[in-house]
Amino acid sequence: MIELRAHARRAIRVAGFGAVTAVMLPAYTLRDAIAHPAERDVVRDRWIATWCEALLRMFAVKVETRGGAARTDGRGRLVIANHRSTIDIAVLLRAFGGHVVSRADLAGWPLIGAAARKVGTVFVDRGDAMSGATTVRKMRELLKRGRTVIVFAEGTTFADDVVRPFHPGAFVAVLHSGAEIVPVGIAYERGSGAAFVNETFPQHLSRMAGAPPTRGILRVGEPITVEERARSAQLRDRTHAAVQKLVDEARALVDQPPPTK
Repeated sequence: MIELRAHARRAIRVAGFGAVTAVMLPAYTLRDAIAHPAERDVVRDRWIATWCEALLRMFAVKVETRGGAARTDGRGRLVIANHRSTIDIAVLLRAFGGHVVSRADLAGWPLIGAAARKVGTVFVDRGDAMSGATTVRKMRELLKRGRTVIVFAEGTTFADDVVRPFHPGAFVAVLHSGAEIVPVGIAYERGSGAAFVNETFPQHLSRMAGAPPTRGILRVGEPITVEERARSAQLRDRTHAAVQKLVDEARALVDQPPPTK
């Protein structure tokens, strides 16, 4: 019976994922085409937030945000988070909007690749020095425009709460951009199976689609000011320490039993 319920969840959620994306993508494309150029970033962020909320609800992923404050100054934000699951992308885009820096092969993933390309995802091939340099330039341009750029600076997903060393590119991009760094820690309840490790995207989608509800905490830290004479290595180390602290706090919060009603 349990296995039958998992199969049913899987079928419904995978079909829903495809249907929601297939319907919303052309709708967004049309809305973007008729929007005034000055409104396109707002239209884009609203569409992304709606899409991400729909997907998280569909897959029964409930992530509570702790900390953080609404922007009032229009400065760019470099959001740096640990990376544990593909659902991190939806969680962070719902919370912050903006643009995600993603590994290049995501562009070819079924449906989500087309959506990612359309909404301005910045793709990077970490094995290609030229791709890395181009990505740094694109990130800096977006940050100077006052946009939000989300980076999983570990470079890939891991299954535990240890924050691995950060790649340097994002911290080079933020220099002289006028932006600030927002550290973020993510933790999912133990045994949720949220981690995306050593499997293909279709395998991960299928496994998550058949899983029971997943709880998580998104812990947002205080912004880190980028001083005029700041050095990228110092920013990287300071941000890494902040993210690890936030992950530990998120873990302590998510390990608490949910409140009873």
